[in-house]
Amino acid sequence: GPCTECSCSSGKEPDKDPSHTKKKENGDRLCVPKIFFGTRTHKQITQISRELKRTVYSCVPMTILSSRDYTCIHPVVSNSSNRNEMCVELLEGKQGKSCSYYHGVHKLSEHHALQSASRLYQAWDIEDLVSLGRKLRACPYFAARELMLGADIVFCPYNYLLDPQIRESMDIKLKDQVVILDEAHNIEDCARESVSYGVTESQLRAAREELDFMVNNNIRQMHHEPLRAVCCSLI
Repeated sequence: GPCTECSCSSGKEPDKDPSHTKKKENGDRLCVPKIFFGTRTHKQITQISRELKRTVYSCVPMTILSSRDYTCIHPVVSNSSNRNEMCVELLEGKQGKSCSYYHGVHKLSEHHALQSASRLYQAWDIEDLVSLGRKLRACPYFAARELMLGADIVFCPYNYLLDPQIRESMDIKLKDQVVILDEAHNIEDCARESVSYGVTESQLRAAREELDFMVNNNIRQMHHEPLRAVCCSLI
């Protein structure tokens, strides 16, 4: 797994104890890179984790990053059309409610079936994680993210690696890691999608109205006037 003590990851000076000098010298070598395995769809991750189960590497620590659409088990949030926002609101606790599944996340991430030290451990897919999460009443979405810390291989859809916003929100750091892209000829389309954004005409009209209001009321006119011009030209 990734090292927790070597100087290259913590940024702290190791103890002066002579037994630690070797760690310092070989610090870089102790930091085993993670393998990030990107696929085009979630469905392909299931196929690949099945293949992994059949190899001698079945007990390598792993995780699968996927969206709340696949991993949320909260009875209300999982049936909502905007799971991300509802989840964040619940966790912020503004309505006085919280998510008991989130608070039980450690029950899932520390479960022996997901720990490679246990002989029962085997490569798993999203369905395995979700059904175990339901059994333990613990959140699979956040458990998968927690498991990334100790994972040697991380499976995820391409856009988790290509889209800077998703990378940041998922805390994915690719420096010095190994990245494998399955069916890489699809990368161009995915890269285009991750920096493209679609807007409807009604959204543009609503934006123009708001910008009209800002400009007419002298609210940061310098910033709002060019934006209004862009909206008008697009409409």
